[in-house]
Formats: sequence, structure tokens, C-alpha cells
Amino acid sequence: MPAESSPGKIQTTARAIVQNNSREQVGWYFYDWANSAFSVTVGAVFLGPYVSNLTVLAAGPDGLARFLGIPVAPYSLFAYCITISVILQVLLLPILGAIADYSNLRKKLMQVFAVAGSVATMMMFFITAPTWWLGALLFIVANVCFGAAVVFYNAFLPDIADPDDRDRVSSVGYALGYLGGGILLTLNLALYLMRDTIGIDANLAVRINLFSGGLWWFAWSFVTWKLLRSQEIARALPPGESYLSAGIKQLIETFSEAARYPHTIRFLIAYLLYNDGIQTVFAAASIFATAPLLRGGLEIDQGTLTQVILMIQFVAFGGALLFGKIAMRIGAKRALITGLVVWTLAVIYSYLGLRGESRFLEFWILGGCIAVVMGGTQAVSRGLFANMIPPGKESEFFSIYEVSERGTSWLGPMAFGLVNQFTGSLRPAIVSIILFFVVGMILLLRVDVRRAIAESGNKPPAVL
Repeated sequence: MPAESSPGKIQTTARAIVQNNSREQVGWYFYDWANSAFSVTVGAVFLGPYVSNLTVLAAGPDGLARFLGIPVAPYSLFAYCITISVILQVLLLPILGAIADYSNLRKKLMQVFAVAGSVATMMMFFITAPTWWLGALLFIVANVCFGAAVVFYNAFLPDIADPDDRDRVSSVGYALGYLGGGILLTLNLALYLMRDTIGIDANLAVRINLFSGGLWWFAWSFVTWKLLRSQEIARALPPGESYLSAGIKQLIETFSEAARYPHTIRFLIAYLLYNDGIQTVFAAASIFATAPLLRGGLEIDQGTLTQVILMIQFVAFGGALLFGKIAMRIGAKRALITGLVVWTLAVIYSYLGLRGESRFLEFWILGGCIAVVMGGTQAVSRGLFANMIPPGKESEFFSIYEVSERGTSWLGPMAFGLVNQFTGSLRPAIVSIILFFVVGMILLLRVDVRRAIAESGNKPPAVL
């Protein structure tokens, strides 16, 4: 029989967990395959430059456009939209995570937000010059839903893999995500390059590609719904409580108990900082690459940018698998430190180099270097954090983790956007990113991984 529990407390209900089940893991992998289309086609390649160019056309004599009455520099709008969407996530995701843990609605909530986000993405087809502002609004909605769905997706990891296998499973998920995103981007690139042959203009080609990102996300998610099952037994609500009130009380209790997990919290802070740097690179790369030289950009055309991002996707597929093996051999923390050193050097070179006629070749080489560590650092971080979460609070902790996960960071994009707006150049804005990597890495060095896992009540993997 389940133990009695006060409102807000997690009842010690038996969990029918079957770890290392290949069917469950395949279903879990496919959601990364599905939603990476949004990260790549929409977030990393087409939406930022497209909306930025439309915003330039909508700008007034002072060079600023008015979004909801607020003056905005055209090349800062996309970064601000990321910030707004994450502020909303900060308010919503922890509560949703607590509700999911308490109610066993993890899979259903994941479905709801995945469908809503993919539909909002498909509606980006209707973004045109007169409706440039629609791109900003739809991205905010889609990104909030993307982040919410990933919270529940990540929370399944401790259920489907034991501690020794989580780095591998997490890495395979990321690898297949890059592969799926790369395959769709190949089709997107083919359409964009063949647009004259098939009789469509560049803007329509971009709009079709944005629609395809939402459709891919929506359609492939059904493989996950078919194969991945909820493994926890539902909990009975205390008398007079709703799932919302019970979830909020559970969340309050979790924050009040944060002192019991000091090294898990330290890892979260480190992750928030260094992954904010990673996400800012993702968000800003396409804008930096396509912006005019006079604005501190590289003035690379959309076709070349898409080819570079495509190369990154396939190299990152191998990089994610490689880092999974490295983490199993030398430990996740050492693997992370190695990856962050490469990230820091890459951002420093982005500021100092990429000038003159050689900038195109340098952009290709730099993209390849980043690709090797891109998926690996995120995959290993997710696998390591899964071992630090107290049992029964997976969605809650991953909701906090997701505040700085893929596409949901806000401090970095906000700093990048503000520096660009005040200086009028993207180059100084790059400098703001370096600090996130350096400070995050210093904090990570102070995390005692074994102690964090022990404090959470979990079994440590064989290699730390």
C-alpha cells in the first residue's frame, strides 16, 4: 500500500520501472529525432535571418522597428524573442514539472505541448513583410512549447536507463536528433537552391521550410507516443486538492529542500551559465553569419550558411556518440571540461578571426570544430544530471534544468542583443558570450559529482 503523505509531499508509490528496455529507448530517441527540426531548420537557420530582414524593411527612419510599440534593432529582435519565451518558461515550467511528477501526466503533457509547438511552427508559413511581427509571436509560443515538452521528455531518462547507461542513451538521443535535423535540413537546402527552377521566390522557399520544421516535429512524434509508455503508478490527490495546487505545494517543498542537494544545485548553476553560452551561439550564429560587414557580420549568403549548418549536423551526430564513449571511459565531468575548453577557444576565435576573404573558409573550419563538441557537451550534461535527481522528482528538476536547455537560454541572448543594440555591431556582442563559458566551467570544477549523486539517493555509475 502507498504510504500516507501530506499535501505537497511525494507519496512513496511503487514504480513499475523497466530500465534498459530497447523498445522504450527507441521511442525516447525518436522524439529527439522529431523536435530537432525546430532547433535546426527554424531556430538555427531560417527564422532568424528571415524575420531580421523583414524587420529591417519595417524599420522607421531611425533604423528601429516597433514591436508591440517598443523600438527594437532589427538584428536584436530574434534574441529578444528568445529572452521573452524563456521568462515565460521560468514562470511555467517548474509548476508543470511538479504537476507531472505528482499526477503521472508526464506523457500526456509532453504530447499537448509538442502538438501545440509544432502547430505554431507550421503557422510560420504565413509570415510575410506586412506580418513580420507574427514571426516573433509564433516563435515565442513555439519555443515555450518546445521547452515544456523537452522537460517531460528528459524526465523519462532515469526510467529507461540505469546509471551506468545514461550517458550512452543520452548521447544516442542527441546523435539521432542531429541526424534527423540534418536530413530535413538537406531537403530544405535542396528546395532553397532549386527555388528558381521550380518557380518560387526566396521568401516562399523559406516559408515552406519553416512549415516543414513543424510538420516533421508533429509527424515523427507519433513514433514516441507509440513506443514510450508512462512507467509510474498514478498518485491519489489529497482531499480538497487539485493537481495544480498539489503540484505547486510539491514545488515549494522541493525548493525548501534545496539545501539537501548543494552539489546538484551547484551543477545546475554551472550548467545554466555554460549552456547559456552554447545556446547563444546557436541563436546568434545565423544572424552573425548573414548580417552585413558594416554591422559586424560575415555577409554570408543563406545558401552557404545552410550548407555549413548541414555539415555541423552530421559532424555533431558523430561527436555526440564520441563524447558518450569518452564519458564512459574517463568520466562525464572530465569529458565536459574538455568540451567547454573547445567551446571557449571557438568563441574567442569568432571575435578575433573571421575577417577578410578567408572568412568563408574559416567559418567552415570553425563550424566543424564546434560540431564535434556541440552535441557531446549537452548529451553528457543531461546524462550526468539524471544521476543527481532525487527519485520521484524527475520532471521538477528537469524543468529547472530546461530553463537553460536547447533554445531556452535567456541571459546570453539578452546580453548579445543589448550589446548589439547599443554598439551597432555584432562583434562586441560576441565578447559577452565568452564570460558564460569561463564562469560556468569554473563552477563545474567545484562540483563533487559523487557527493551530488549520493545526496540524491541514487547509485553512482562505475566511472565518474
